[in-house]
Amino acid sequence: MNQIQQLDSSLERAIEAYDLANVKLRHIKHDLSQNTLSLGVAKRSLKNSQRELSSRLVDLYTSGNQDSTLAVLLGSSSLDELLNRMDAVDRVSQQDSTVLKQVVALRREVQQRQRELKRAHAEQTQVVAQRAEARASIQSQLGQRKALLSSIHSEIQRLQQEEAARQAELQREAQARLQQQQTAPSLAQTVSAPIGTPPPSHYGGVVGIAMHYLGTPYVWGGASPSGFDCSGFTMYVYAQVGVSLPHNAAAQYGYGSPVSRGDLQPGDLVFFDGLGHVGLYIGGGQFIHSPHTGDVVKISSISGWYASTYVGARRL
Repeated sequence: MNQIQQLDSSLERAIEAYDLANVKLRHIKHDLSQNTLSLGVAKRSLKNSQRELSSRLVDLYTSGNQDSTLAVLLGSSSLDELLNRMDAVDRVSQQDSTVLKQVVALRREVQQRQRELKRAHAEQTQVVAQRAEARASIQSQLGQRKALLSSIHSEIQRLQQEEAARQAELQREAQARLQQQQTAPSLAQTVSAPIGTPPPSHYGGVVGIAMHYLGTPYVWGGASPSGFDCSGFTMYVYAQVGVSLPHNAAAQYGYGSPVSRGDLQPGDLVFFDGLGHVGLYIGGGQFIHSPHTGDVVKISSISGWYASTYVGARRL
């Protein structure tokens, strides 16, 4: 789930980067299109200017009424007229030259921008491709993780079903033992206990009370039917028969009398993991407890991890 969350976040960032790259590419394409139009206009203006300039040059040399230098010299009737006509020819020539230079400069500028935009377009196209590749890669990883998660969910559901069936069987066995204990005479009550052995159990009935809360969720600090932690569960169950216990596994270990593992009887408190966990023995090598966050009140066997971390038991 954590991997999927991280990939979802990465995918979102990758998609945003891909979208931004495409926005930039669209802007470049638009600028390129506009610049192409500007280049066309500049080319046409240059051609028109060149055509007009050529026409004016032809007119200056072929027209009988032209403003060429020869016509100025021969057609002037006075010095003032000569100077005025030469000034007019010069102004026309300068204007033509200026227009031509402007058009040439514009075309050069447009051509340079055209080259820059084409280069930018190529680079941005590559960026878009890279962003798309990154997005596809993350989507692929995300698909794999989700497929894995789906298989894990299926496995978890299978394990939960198996555990539910196992718990139901353990509950039936515990109920059967409880009924036997209630109908059979208790030897512990009729025979005096030897010196050095623990007193007989007076609270075997708490097992039946505890069974009512199978399936109650683990809640840190919980000590009620809405949720229990380990010591909160044993404290609550024993409170129903008038026995007050502290809400702490290590502190509960200080109550009652010690019991060897071979002498365990239903109702005894069993302790594990350096007094970090406590449960209620129900017979048959099993105990009922509230294990940990994410779990529920359930029946477990004193085997495996519980056997390896077993500390001892107390009888109240």
